[in-house]
Amino acid sequence: MKIAISTGGGDAPGLNAVIRGVVLTAVDRGWECVGIRRGFHGLYDGSGVIPLGYEQVRGITHLGGTILGSTNRGNPFRWPVTDPDGTVREIDRSDELMAAFRRERIDALVSIGGDGSLAIAGELWRKGLNVVGVPKTIDNDVFCTDTTFGFDTAVSTATDALDKLHTTAESHDRVMVVELMGRTTGWIALHSGLSGTADVILIPEIPFDIEKVCEKIREREARGRQFAIVVVAEGAKSIDGEAVYLERRGSGTNERFGGIGEQVATAIAQRTGKETRSLVLGHLQRGGSPTTFDRLLALRFGSAAVRAIADGAFGQMVAYHPPTVERVPFSDVVGRTRTVPLDSGVILTARHLGICFGD
Repeated sequence: MKIAISTGGGDAPGLNAVIRGVVLTAVDRGWECVGIRRGFHGLYDGSGVIPLGYEQVRGITHLGGTILGSTNRGNPFRWPVTDPDGTVREIDRSDELMAAFRRERIDALVSIGGDGSLAIAGELWRKGLNVVGVPKTIDNDVFCTDTTFGFDTAVSTATDALDKLHTTAESHDRVMVVELMGRTTGWIALHSGLSGTADVILIPEIPFDIEKVCEKIREREARGRQFAIVVVAEGAKSIDGEAVYLERRGSGTNERFGGIGEQVATAIAQRTGKETRSLVLGHLQRGGSPTTFDRLLALRFGSAAVRAIADGAFGQMVAYHPPTVERVPFSDVVGRTRTVPLDSGVILTARHLGICFGD
């Protein structure tokens, strides 16, 4: 058996641990492993297909990023090409990709990615490729799994930043607004905001009223607390507005959120007169060594993917349903987003601790 591994979409702490989990479990069975560089780009010309064995995955569990490289562009079903006149159009290169898999004599693919990569994996499976998916995203928004590797590390990074901001906010009697990643879900903002003792948490699942946010800040002032920490998920929106984008070219991965933190900071300053600063934590949330939890989950996912291949369980994704790693069909995952439930115990806890959600 010869299996290939690809990592697509944004990077996440724990990707290398998944790769190691796949390779060591496969080699233990006497199988051959190869890695595809930069998503599927390396397969088109064969220059990006590299052998993976004991030596190639030694000492990578604790490393952030991915030794295979990644990309969030290059969907084989919607591959962008530029015409001589500068016009950009999309073509279907999936047949060419399938031929490349046959040329490399690859028996099965482990596709490690988020919703976009898993959707592509599902389409390739329908075209006849043996595929098993591994969910990856710091946003924790992949459906049918309780959590994804990378999320715990991102929350830890964001919480550490909030801890540091408390001292400068209190020293200067400022309101500090921190914009965090998460796309259309508020998992990172909610978990880090609660852990980092934020006063306000704004998430996409709960449209906010800026006046309610300002009321919370004034309430703190009345109790002698002259500073406040406001956490804003990048996809948050007000009750009378919509999400804020840096770039929007259609939908899905073509959307780049950004700017809501600055908008909220400006509105707070105008309404309260408080000195207010905004900070975008950005890609720091993607970097660094994975936490112990993410390392363990990633290794379990990688090993479980190989076992799924051995069982012929193709067209499925490995998923974490504590305490076990199980399998779910792509059809149950693709096209669905795991949002924060409004009756979540974490939200309930935050409300009882006095955190404002702007509603």
